[in-house]
Amino acid sequence: MSALPPPFGLFSGLGIELEYMIVDAQTLCVRPIADQLIRAECGAYQSEVERGEMAWSNELALHLIEIKTNGPVASLAGVAEKFQAEVRHINKLLEAFGARLMPTAMHPWMDPARETRLWPHDYNPVYRAFDRVFDCRGHGWSNLQSCHLNFPFSDDAEFGRLHAAIRLVLPLLPALAASSPFQDGGATGCLDNRLNAYRANCARILSVTGKVIPEPVFSQRDYETQILQRMYRDIAPFDPDGTLQNEWLNARGAIARFERNTIEIRLLDVQESPQADVAIAGAVQALVQRLVQDPWTDLPFQQAIPTETLETIFLATMNQAEEALISDTAFLQIFGLAHERSISARELWRWLLKETLARRWSKPPAAGRPLQLILEQGTLARRILHAAARAPSRTTLEEVYDRLCSCLAQGRLFEV
Repeated sequence: MSALPPPFGLFSGLGIELEYMIVDAQTLCVRPIADQLIRAECGAYQSEVERGEMAWSNELALHLIEIKTNGPVASLAGVAEKFQAEVRHINKLLEAFGARLMPTAMHPWMDPARETRLWPHDYNPVYRAFDRVFDCRGHGWSNLQSCHLNFPFSDDAEFGRLHAAIRLVLPLLPALAASSPFQDGGATGCLDNRLNAYRANCARILSVTGKVIPEPVFSQRDYETQILQRMYRDIAPFDPDGTLQNEWLNARGAIARFERNTIEIRLLDVQESPQADVAIAGAVQALVQRLVQDPWTDLPFQQAIPTETLETIFLATMNQAEEALISDTAFLQIFGLAHERSISARELWRWLLKETLARRWSKPPAAGRPLQLILEQGTLARRILHAAARAPSRTTLEEVYDRLCSCLAQGRLFEV
């Protein structure tokens, strides 16, 4: 996404990016043809294709394509339909290759050691540098699809308030968006395997990912000193040319992009269709906005919550999604639940959606249906497990993920 023109301040827009797998139309195995798809659209191997209000871009792995808003949008009204139109167009182009798009955050049986192909065109030196340092033939690099949300800020004060709020929301996101219950053909017992793989993909240089939940820093100067410069120092012996010493090296669950004045959230698994992703994006935006503009506790209280506390809650929701139990009283106080001793993540989200969305809209929004489905039937990961069973055959997995591909193609929700 291009740099934001000042003064694009807090909550005046939101950028959304959705990543999808390209798979064989019959076998559903990954197809590394994103470059051919882009060439079919624009006649050249490009890293980005602008299509009016929307855009496409490549990712590190050649079987992935990203669809995104072409810059921040002031309102989410109609955005799901625009994403759906791009999905339809891409699927039409992929018919010529015998391929289609697949949703969810991990391919359920991809073997990354054997099937990973890196984007071979522009930016390939960057991808080769990542591969040289971290080895990208793993689930944490080449088998993960997410929804990224980009929140703008206009100055250092806005950055500090926004970063404080986003840190607090991050641990709750898997309880709303987990969609990756299968890895290597089987259920692992973890509902968000994408995040489990993601948190370990930079283990060689721990400062690149940290604890996934960002450190409590609330100014650009402190962020650059305590996070960015530390990463650059740690990776320098492995990256003598400085190829990777950029803001995008940061692999935390939310990263500051000072070059375009945004904080990018990376912890949302992609869902079965854009209507679900945009509904979740709206809920997250509303909650972050509530914490900044009408908080239950003051800013110093928000900033004082330790990273270790947030990490513990994050690991619980990563593994158990909406059924995780949250019992940290200071964390619950942040969300207006000082009287609760413990609460499930599902019930916390039920409370938060009522408190945030009800204040934002006088009538139930169109986003209400996907969110209600999550509250009633569970996260997409839970619904996939219910449909496939915990020890499914390959045939059963193929049937379930074929249904998911159809949901994406037709813009439907996955119900059980």
